[in-house]
Amino acid sequence: MFLAASPILPAGKNGRDALQRTHHRTAQADSIVDNAIGNAPRYASMTGGYHADLYVKGRVYIRRKNLLVRFVPSLFRLRKDVKDYLVETCSELHFTAPNIYDRKVKAVYGNAGKYRGVEGDVLDYLGVNIYAPFLLHSKLLSPLAPAARKHYSYRIDTVTVQGGRRSYRIAFTPRNKSYQLVEGHMVISDSTWSVREMQFSGRSEYQRFDNRIEMGDAGTGREFLPQRYELNTTFNFMGNTIDGSYTAVPSYHSITLKSGDDDDEGFFALRAKSKYDLTEAYNLQNDTAQYRTDSLTLDSLRPIPLSPDEQRVYRNYSLDRDTLPEKKDSWAHRFREQMGDMLISSYTVDLNTIGSVKCSPLINPFLVSFSKRDGYSYRQDFKYSRLFDNDRLLRMATRIGYNFKHHEFYWRITGDYDYLPRKGASLHLRVGNGNRIYTSKVLDEIKQTAGTSLDFDKIHLDYFRDFYIDLSHRVEVTNGVHLNAGFSTHRRTAVRKSDFTSVESSRDPAEELTDIFRNEYRSFAARIALSWTPGQYYYMNGKRKINLHSKLPTFSVDWERGLKGVFKSTGIYERVELDMQHYISLGLMQTLYYRAGAGMFTDQKQLFFVDFVNFSRNNLPLGWNDEIGGVFQLLDRRWYNASLKYIRANITYEAPFLIMPHLLKRTPNVLNERLYIGVLAMPYLKPYIEIGYGIGTHIFDLGLFVSNTNGKFTDAGFKLTFELFNR
Repeated sequence: MFLAASPILPAGKNGRDALQRTHHRTAQADSIVDNAIGNAPRYASMTGGYHADLYVKGRVYIRRKNLLVRFVPSLFRLRKDVKDYLVETCSELHFTAPNIYDRKVKAVYGNAGKYRGVEGDVLDYLGVNIYAPFLLHSKLLSPLAPAARKHYSYRIDTVTVQGGRRSYRIAFTPRNKSYQLVEGHMVISDSTWSVREMQFSGRSEYQRFDNRIEMGDAGTGREFLPQRYELNTTFNFMGNTIDGSYTAVPSYHSITLKSGDDDDEGFFALRAKSKYDLTEAYNLQNDTAQYRTDSLTLDSLRPIPLSPDEQRVYRNYSLDRDTLPEKKDSWAHRFREQMGDMLISSYTVDLNTIGSVKCSPLINPFLVSFSKRDGYSYRQDFKYSRLFDNDRLLRMATRIGYNFKHHEFYWRITGDYDYLPRKGASLHLRVGNGNRIYTSKVLDEIKQTAGTSLDFDKIHLDYFRDFYIDLSHRVEVTNGVHLNAGFSTHRRTAVRKSDFTSVESSRDPAEELTDIFRNEYRSFAARIALSWTPGQYYYMNGKRKINLHSKLPTFSVDWERGLKGVFKSTGIYERVELDMQHYISLGLMQTLYYRAGAGMFTDQKQLFFVDFVNFSRNNLPLGWNDEIGGVFQLLDRRWYNASLKYIRANITYEAPFLIMPHLLKRTPNVLNERLYIGVLAMPYLKPYIEIGYGIGTHIFDLGLFVSNTNGKFTDAGFKLTFELFNR
C-alpha cells in the first residue's frame, strides 16, 4: 500500500490547514530522523565481517575535451576518436571489522587501455557506509550524523506499507549552500529505524554527482550492508566535460554480525595485542598482480547483463583492435605518449628490479604559491623507493624550487633507509641548500669592534648561502618515544664577498677581525633529539610499524652542540629547543591545533648564524595541511635568524561552517574555514602577534593575515596555494 503526502494548498482556510499539515509532517520527519540518528552509530559497526564477490561496471563518455584533459588525475589515456569507454572489474572482497578490506582483482575487461583500478575517487562513492558521520571519509556530512539536524532540513515525502512493515521516504535538503552538504532522500523502516535506501547528490567546483545506494532487506543478515550502488557523475574542468556512470554489485557469501553485547572497542580488543595496536583496523591489501583480461572470463562472472548499448561499445572496440595499424604500437609512439604524461601529469617510472621513481608533473600551475611577503614560488618533486626483504625500505626524494621575488633557487636531496622497520630504526641523510641566512647583530658588532679602520662599503655580511649535510639515526625506543642522534655540517658563503681592507691603505685590519669576520664559515655539530607521544596509536603493515594519532600532545627536546676544528669548523655553540604540538578533534569536521615552543643559543663563540629547527621559514609552496597554522606568515624572514632566543605559540581552529555562511548565503565553494593566532617573543619583539582567517576550496586555499609588533599595527597580507585534485 502506498500513501502519498498531501500537496501544499494556497492561503486561506484550506491553505492554513495545509500549512499545519506541513508543519506536522516536518515535526514527524524530525522525530523519525532522530530515531535513525540515534541508532546510526550501532548500525555503522553492526557487521563483524563478510566474504563477497564485487562487480564494478564503469561507463565514461567524453562530451568535450581539449589538451587540458591530461591534467585530470588518474584518468586513463584516451584513445584517438573514441568518446565512449566501458570497463568492468570482478574482485574477491573480504571485510573484517572495523576497517580491514582485503581485495583481490580476478578479472578486468574494457576498452580503456591498461587497467589502473577504478578511476579517480569513484571507489570512495562505491564504498559508502550510510550510517557513518561522513559519506566520503572526512567529506560530505551525512544526514544521519549526530549533528546533522543543524545542517539539514527533513520532510516526509511518502509512506509505504508492505508486508506489514511501514517505511518512510524522508527528503533532506541542506540549510546552507555548501559543497560539504548533500541533498536527496532516504527510506527508513519503522520500529528498527534502519535505512533501506539512500540517494544523495551534490557537487564540487568541478564535478556533479548523484549516488543511489540500495540496502539489504529488513530482518535479514544483509539489512546493514549495501546491495547495489548506482553512481552518476559529470566532470567539468576548463572546457572538458566527462560523464560517468558506475554500478557496483556485491554478492555476499558469508556475513558475521556482532552481538548486542559487543561494542567497537571490545570486539576489536579480542584480537589486538595492545590497546594502541590498530593493525586490525588499518591493514588494507589490494592484490592486482594477477587477473584475467579476456571477455569470456567477464561473461562467466558478470552478475547483471550488459545493455544493448554497452554491447555495442565492446563490438566497436573489437573492430578497432582488428584494424589498428601496426605502427600505433611502435616504440616511438609509446615514447611520445610517456613524454606527454611527464609534462602535465604525475607519473611513475618502473625500474623493474631496482625500484620505481615517482615524479610530479613538469608543467603544473598547481605547484605554485603566492604571498605578499615572498611573492611567487614554484617547486618540483621526484621520489624513488625500493622495498627489500623483511619490509626494509629505501626511499630517496629530490625537491627543487625557485622563489621569484628573492631570486633564490632551492634544492634538497633526502635519503631514508628503514633497516629494522618493526622498531622504527632507520638512517637518514639530508643534503641541500637552506635559506639564505641573516643576522642584524653582525654589522652592529663590526661597527662596535672595528671603529673606522675598515671600509664598510666593501663589507656585505648580511646574507650567506647555506650548504648543509645532515646524517642521523632514528629509533623508536618504546611506543611513542623516538630518539634521533647524528651530525650536521654547514658551509656558509657570502652572497657578495667582502674585501677586508683598511681605509688607510698602509694599514691592515687587525688579525682578530679577519679571524672573526670571514666570507666563508663552516660548522660541525652533534645533535640529539628526543620526542614523546603518550598514547601513540599505530598499526603493523607486515613487519613495518606505522604510527597514527594520539589523544595527547607530542613533546620534544632538540639539542645541538657545535664542535670547533672538525672538518674545518670555525665556531662553537650550543642550541636547545623545546616543542609541544597537538591536534584535537572537537567533533564533526572541527579540529583544534596548537603548538608552543622555545629555543636559545648558548656558549657561542665566533657564531654569526642563528639557525633554529622548530622556528624556521619555508619559501616553497605547501598546501592546506602544511604548517600554515604553525608558522608566521607576515614575519620578515630575517627575524628567524636575528635573535639568540625565542618563545612562540600558535593556535589554529578549523570548521566548515564558521563565518562565511553567516556573511553570505551562497558559499558552496568553501569547504573549510580556519582561524589563526600566533604570538612570538624575542629580545626585539615584545611581542609579535599575528592573527588570520583562511578558507579552503577544491581549487585553492587562501589565508588573510594581519600583524602587530610591540603594540602597533605592522602589516597585512595573504597567502595563496593551489589545491586542485589534492583533497
